[in-house]
Amino acid sequence: MPAFPLPRRSRHRLMLGLTLMLGLLALIFLTDRLCASDVEADPDAIGSGTLMLRGKGVANAMPAMRLGTDMDVTVSGQIARVRVTQAFRNGSSQWMEASYLYPLPDDGAVDSLKMVVGQRVIIGHIKRREEARALYEKARDDGKKAALVESERPNLFRNSVANVGPGETVLIAIEYQAPVRQLGGEYALRLPLVVGTRYIPAQTPAADAANVSAPLAHPALGKGINPVSITVHLAPGFKPANLISPYHRIAIDRDGAETRTIRLADGQVPADRDFELRWRSANADPTIGLFRERHEGEAYLMAAITPPRRDPATTANRDAPPRDMTFVIDNSGSMGGASMDAAKDSLLYALGTLRPQDRFNIIRFDDSMTRLFHESVAASPDQIALGRRFTQGLEADGGTEMLPALTAALEDNTPDDSHYVRQVLFLTDGNISNEKEMMATIAAKGGRSRIFMIGIGSAPNQYLMRRMAEAGRGTFTNVGSGEDVAAKMTALLDRLKAPVVRDLKVRLEGAPLDLTPRRLPDLYAGEPLVLLGKGKAQNEGLSGKLTVSGLIDGRPWSQSVDLSDAIDSPAVAKLWANRRIADVEAARWAGETNDATTDEAIARIGLAYSLVTSQTSLVAIDETPARPEGVNLTREELPLLLPAGWDFDVLFGGQAAKAAKPGGVQPAGEAEAMDLPQTATGYVGLIGQGLLFLALGLGGLALRRAQRQVRA
Repeated sequence: MPAFPLPRRSRHRLMLGLTLMLGLLALIFLTDRLCASDVEADPDAIGSGTLMLRGKGVANAMPAMRLGTDMDVTVSGQIARVRVTQAFRNGSSQWMEASYLYPLPDDGAVDSLKMVVGQRVIIGHIKRREEARALYEKARDDGKKAALVESERPNLFRNSVANVGPGETVLIAIEYQAPVRQLGGEYALRLPLVVGTRYIPAQTPAADAANVSAPLAHPALGKGINPVSITVHLAPGFKPANLISPYHRIAIDRDGAETRTIRLADGQVPADRDFELRWRSANADPTIGLFRERHEGEAYLMAAITPPRRDPATTANRDAPPRDMTFVIDNSGSMGGASMDAAKDSLLYALGTLRPQDRFNIIRFDDSMTRLFHESVAASPDQIALGRRFTQGLEADGGTEMLPALTAALEDNTPDDSHYVRQVLFLTDGNISNEKEMMATIAAKGGRSRIFMIGIGSAPNQYLMRRMAEAGRGTFTNVGSGEDVAAKMTALLDRLKAPVVRDLKVRLEGAPLDLTPRRLPDLYAGEPLVLLGKGKAQNEGLSGKLTVSGLIDGRPWSQSVDLSDAIDSPAVAKLWANRRIADVEAARWAGETNDATTDEAIARIGLAYSLVTSQTSLVAIDETPARPEGVNLTREELPLLLPAGWDFDVLFGGQAAKAAKPGGVQPAGEAEAMDLPQTATGYVGLIGQGLLFLALGLGGLALRRAQRQVRA
């Protein structure tokens, strides 16, 4: 059939339609590319919950920049001083900039940065965060070696080093101090070694979500990435006994009657689980620890006072009040494997301790939430059996939408009911990014509920756990493995019967002290009250008397300490400053101060005490340019290991199968990093594609109609 030209009006209409369709196609393509870019670069653009990993997501190639870490720890009394030396070795032929997300104790005070280049040592200086970042970036762009330490969370820091030459190694040493934990006569030093991947909630994504994420090394790469060695010099001030490390093999050298040196028996280990060292006193458990420091005309005090144990005869004859217990269990994907087993075993253990006079409910959550009962029910054998079946049937999958579960657990339909003690037991690894929303919810809705956090697995978010427990007037317990369940849950549930000391008060005689924490907690069995104070120095330090009082089993109790008996320690001032920052943050969560006031207060404390905070950073710059002019700089995010016990397949699904194929995991330089699924087509793109198909269909109809008109 010969082709006939269309009438002018029809041709104009057809050309206009085709132009509109092509424009729509270009707009949709551009919009979708922008949406995909936003998903990677802007956490606030995430429309649904996601496990967020920085950069390429899952790394299936060995990094060009290799990292080794050595930790040297000195424990003096109840304070630990830690030096972390990280060796950044550039194994490539390019000039490199490396960034590494690193965990530290949530109560650690980072105050020192040194960069070692050849024989030169460059000292870091504290600056406001924006200024430090600007100085680092200018030095980087000018070809100078530079290092930067930033705080993304109180327990999460980012180390960056710029202009490491081909084949070169640069050492970055940071130092921090942290208090030693004490519970029930046992002391514990915990060194975080791995960062759990943070989940970004759907409705309340953190504005800085990208800052708490990093690439994840594929398990097929092995455990050789980022090895760590640890040495602990232990001088607790008494003869230590029962030295154990529950998650690592250790070698112990006896240096003296009261000193020990502890090393990893295997030399270097993968950074895939936190290190913990525990010890006791070979003699009677100390009840008082008193330390002081004089710093720039001020005197600082740290007092750890442990109340006496209950009389077993008294507690045996006194029934604990009925409890209304809500168990909240996380069955999201990050809990897959050993963590899910430990969480379920812990909950089953707790269900077995319920009494007929108690009430209970269970809430499970991943990216959805389920209540076992509409409201709490009596702890009858039938209801407990139902709770056990519900718990045993849980499987790990999905995201970690923790806030709705917390809100549901805090719902209290009988806030004036004094017959029941209301308690919330929260079992999770806590690897989320919206910690502030969690704290604010407890401050606003906590009411009479007491919140007891149970951290599950090898790398729980201890910052979140401890702060939630403090805000909820409860305690934090870490169940690191299945072997911990019986001992840890027995001790916790015994403490839950009732606080040992209520209505705590502190009275000072002599020089006034600025004490922290601002809100004194109730104390549970074996817990010390740890106070940090600042005052005017009197001669060698502080003078006067500090008295702690409260009620034990309804009866008055008090204990006094003479401040002049304190032992000198060079770390108390910065621990006080770090605790004061925690008080300032707590005031923000409670709505007592706004963000601007809080941030400025934190910045001033950080600058005054040379601490890395959310508002201050340490920066070190070698003023001698190193990178030749005109030579490009390659940036690399160093990957993290998957925390021990996490199930890679549950977290990332088909990624494991993809990498398992021949050639799926290759040496550096031969394979690109494996992308985490990140909405290959954004939601705007999906809508746009639907409109495109509709437009194409309408365009086709118009074209056929015009052709029929011509044929007619």
